[in-house]
Amino acid sequence: MEAVPPRWDLSNVYPGLDSPDLSNDIEWIKETTEELRKLYEDHLVKLGTESSLEEINKSISVLVDKLNDLMQKAATVRAYLYSFITTDSFNQQAMQMNSQFDRVMVGVQKVSVLLEAWLGKLKAVLPRALELGNSAGEHAFPVMEMAEQSQYLMGEAEEVLASELSLSGSRAWTKLQGTVTSQKTVDFEIKGETKVLPMPALINLHAHPEEEVRKKAYEAEMAAWESVKEPLAACMNGIKGWVNTLNANRGRKDALHEPIDQARIDRQTLEAMMGAMEDSFPMFRRYYKAKAARFGQKALPWWNVFAPTGKLDKEYTFDEAADFILKNFGKFSPELKAFAKTAFDSQWIDAEQRSGKRGGAFCMPVPGVKESRILCNFDGSLDQVMTIAHELGHGYHNFNMYQADKTPLQRQTPMTMAETASIMCETIVFNAVRESISDPQEELALLETALISDSQVIVDIYSRFLFEKEVFERREKSDLSADELSEIMEKAQAVTYGDALDENFRHKYMWTWKPHYYSAGLSFYNFPYAFGMLFGVGLYAIYQQRGDDFIPDYKKLLSSTGEAPAAELAARFDIDIRSKDFWADSLAVIGKRIDRYCEL
Repeated sequence: MEAVPPRWDLSNVYPGLDSPDLSNDIEWIKETTEELRKLYEDHLVKLGTESSLEEINKSISVLVDKLNDLMQKAATVRAYLYSFITTDSFNQQAMQMNSQFDRVMVGVQKVSVLLEAWLGKLKAVLPRALELGNSAGEHAFPVMEMAEQSQYLMGEAEEVLASELSLSGSRAWTKLQGTVTSQKTVDFEIKGETKVLPMPALINLHAHPEEEVRKKAYEAEMAAWESVKEPLAACMNGIKGWVNTLNANRGRKDALHEPIDQARIDRQTLEAMMGAMEDSFPMFRRYYKAKAARFGQKALPWWNVFAPTGKLDKEYTFDEAADFILKNFGKFSPELKAFAKTAFDSQWIDAEQRSGKRGGAFCMPVPGVKESRILCNFDGSLDQVMTIAHELGHGYHNFNMYQADKTPLQRQTPMTMAETASIMCETIVFNAVRESISDPQEELALLETALISDSQVIVDIYSRFLFEKEVFERREKSDLSADELSEIMEKAQAVTYGDALDENFRHKYMWTWKPHYYSAGLSFYNFPYAFGMLFGVGLYAIYQQRGDDFIPDYKKLLSSTGEAPAAELAARFDIDIRSKDFWADSLAVIGKRIDRYCEL
């Protein structure tokens, strides 16, 4: 494998943190935010349901245009600063500038609250006003959504105060969790050589071919999280307490209420999907037990959950991974291949594992240059090749919205639909590898890689859902100790993994390092992953039936995921997401992989 996989380049966005262009854009954001506040105070606040539809339409059009400009610039600055703090948490200048920009965005949040509340007061006449067209009509869906969600706002003064307090409240807890976990390192010995490993590199050893190394890495990880569990428990309590307090004062039914609205689904859809997932647990336990038997065990200890089986000796250099992805993306769509080639050639990907860098992987849009950037922690494994393909799918999703000239308000895609292209791209690569091999041991290794991912998104995601639900419920009564959080996590894993996971070696500290739990603005950052994967599997099945005729409809779907509820978008492909049968059918595809795995 190459000694140093690539780092990303954002010099076409701004030449550096000291760039006058960056400073000027931040000042522009402040000034535009003030202009929006004055627009509200001097004009919008005077309009009500008794005003003419023409005047309301004109005012909303002006508002929409200004909001789009502001969101475009703010998202670009945020992405640029985030590119530094996620890859180098030791960069004090970037951390300070990001903190300062948080204050700027609090001002944006204050104005957004005022505007959302104003739209809510016009809700009765909005449909007729939006029918008159112009920018207002082009943004009918996001405008009506803001008006609808305004019923869950506190009073103006309370919302403004909440925005200001978030700097030293929820956002501070989020930053602390990110700093603690990204800067934690472990001295780890492999083959007589001791290395200082950042936590993402240590966690990646869960997939090491030698069980002794995996077990040792698991023990080292448990000890590492044990040493920082108290500050991370404080972060968890701070975030969940913050969200509970705001939910209660905003009239939300429970902690799930807002995430369901953000996902643009309803409880019937969530219950149908989760019910199908729960029904599939015996199927996944059959896979886990078959895997345990390969190691001479009755149940899997955590260090073997991600263990490779079979024999797939191929270890990829980053360039080899890129070539393989490009070749097989081209079979799906020349445009997809061309997009991915641009991403590789233009250094859009930060793949190197290093201290100070966040774990996991993500793709972020950089709207100012109509591009994306991808973070991963490349280790040469097939799993990481599929991760890159997955994240490139997110980038292709962004590309389609840019190509269709969608505005920032029109591009606001819920997490449920955000996984659509990523799962498609990951599936393309998986199927390409499967078609290229004939040796049973290689097929076993490939199925293992796929089923590890599938089971994490179904079984482990469900455990994270149960964990977060109980944490929210218990946090209403008191703070939770680090040991209580670990107890809840182990109990959730027992429910989902059942007797297929060794009760003595679960992962009680899963809550410490998953950043998903530490976002005050997006709770239950788990079930949308399952939705996205199963929806993507269903879409791929339709692609296999329709072939190239599927591509235009697929591209249209990607470009419009910010402009309709999930059920409406799915219905374009005759998919009923409120039916348990749809989710069960997608899970049945995974079931066939498990059948073949057990046969081998």
